[in-house]
Amino acid sequence: MPFKLISISGDQSFELREGATLVVGRASSSDIPLFDPTISRRHAELACERTAVHVRDLGSSNGTFVNDARVDAADVQPGDVLTFGKVQFRLAVITAPIEQPIITRDLPAAIGGGGSTIVRQQPMKQPTGLLSTVFRASSLAAAKAETEAADEHRRTEKKLALLLEVSKALSRAIDIDALLDKIAGMVFQIIDVDRVAIELLDEHGVRVPKISRDRHGAMAGRWVPQSIARKVVEEKVAVLSDNAPEDQRFGGQSILMQSVRSAMCAPLIGSEEQVLGVLYVDNLTTTQRFDGDDLDFLVAFSSIAAVAIENSNFAERIRRETLVRSNFERFFAPNLAARIAGTPDAVKLGGEKRTVAVLFSDIRGFTALSEEMRPDDVARLLSEYFTVMVEVVFRHGGTLDKFIGDAVMAQWGAPIAAPDDADRAMSAALDMLRELEGLNAKWRAEGRPELHIGIGLNYGESFAGYIGSERRLEYTVIGDAVNTASRLCSAADGGEILLSEEMRAALTNPPPLRERGTMELRGKSQPLPVYSVVS
Repeated sequence: MPFKLISISGDQSFELREGATLVVGRASSSDIPLFDPTISRRHAELACERTAVHVRDLGSSNGTFVNDARVDAADVQPGDVLTFGKVQFRLAVITAPIEQPIITRDLPAAIGGGGSTIVRQQPMKQPTGLLSTVFRASSLAAAKAETEAADEHRRTEKKLALLLEVSKALSRAIDIDALLDKIAGMVFQIIDVDRVAIELLDEHGVRVPKISRDRHGAMAGRWVPQSIARKVVEEKVAVLSDNAPEDQRFGGQSILMQSVRSAMCAPLIGSEEQVLGVLYVDNLTTTQRFDGDDLDFLVAFSSIAAVAIENSNFAERIRRETLVRSNFERFFAPNLAARIAGTPDAVKLGGEKRTVAVLFSDIRGFTALSEEMRPDDVARLLSEYFTVMVEVVFRHGGTLDKFIGDAVMAQWGAPIAAPDDADRAMSAALDMLRELEGLNAKWRAEGRPELHIGIGLNYGESFAGYIGSERRLEYTVIGDAVNTASRLCSAADGGEILLSEEMRAALTNPPPLRERGTMELRGKSQPLPVYSVVS
């Protein structure tokens, strides 16, 4: 016998024919669609038999009830109250056939006789759109299947178009804070949520809250529930909970404290499957706000957002390294500057003790020479000289510490040390004398004065770090080892390289040396043994 489900309020009714099996659910494709937040997408199944209707719950969140008793499966008799979630119906028997109005289209008036009634008149034309699908289909079931496929295809196209727009919009944001703000704003535009939260992982893998915002743009003051975030990060899975307080996967108190009803969370996964953070959305008023389609879309959105975040991090790192490298290349050899720029802890604020090889070179008789030359000629001569000397320092991997008048100070060992720092400093000193010979030959041919330099080398412990005032800081080395190198430079004759006992002992392949005896150097209480490089 035919049955009918009639809502208690009387505003809905559904005919149930014998032998039919119908699905009740919130999805628009359901046989009996019920658009209520307490209804699951596939809530229950009804099988219509001759004398009763058999109901089977399909794992719904809010349950199926017969006369207020929750059931997994049961037979429903006429007069029984059948409840899905919180939506109630009474099962009734259809006692008489339902009169259907007769609808004709553009029929001649003469044909309209014989008792037929023209309820609506509409010109005949070739059906289009979804209607054409019904006319082409071989059966009503086939028409329904094809119509649903067309709807799904259009929804997929719309989602792909939205994701393309998301990708374009996010690719234009470089600053990470601006990017996260844009991600949150786009989530609100695309998905019906009450709150968006984003957490990023720091270098230690600790989640750091970045954004927690409600639909009105105000800071929500609540973050991602720990039980959800932990599962998403550790297992690299996206989760959907349409009834978070009762979800057995998440027992965290933060869900109850934040009054979360429905929630979705997806990991932000960058290249090499590295989790960068989590993107979380929730609803605080109703359960079953989200479905599988929403989760799929959030996963796709999160993938695009993760790429944008990773690109932003890369851009920021490149910008920082470029700035740091450009500053360091003024004082460090290019290859050393690149290493420092790529090593955040290479140069520390403050300072540290370092064992360094220090070189001083000084022009002999430059004061008297400059008095005989025009200022422009002095500047030109010094510029050519310093350019060559700095290139020598860099060529041997040294650090240009500073210019002191006509003197050059360089060091090897800070901020990055090498086992052959002393040998590099010695090679640079010898190279300086050779390069100066070439410069002198050039200047001699041009009728310009020649220069002669003395060089001092020492090896020992010093303080390396940023020295200066609040207005100006410079990276330098200071200490007794530096002072001794300066004193040796002052004692050297033109074309001579003097070095200390400590420097000689640090060389693995020293050039020919001769003892210069002991020297009393200013600031030293005892004479020091000194060596000179044999020309």
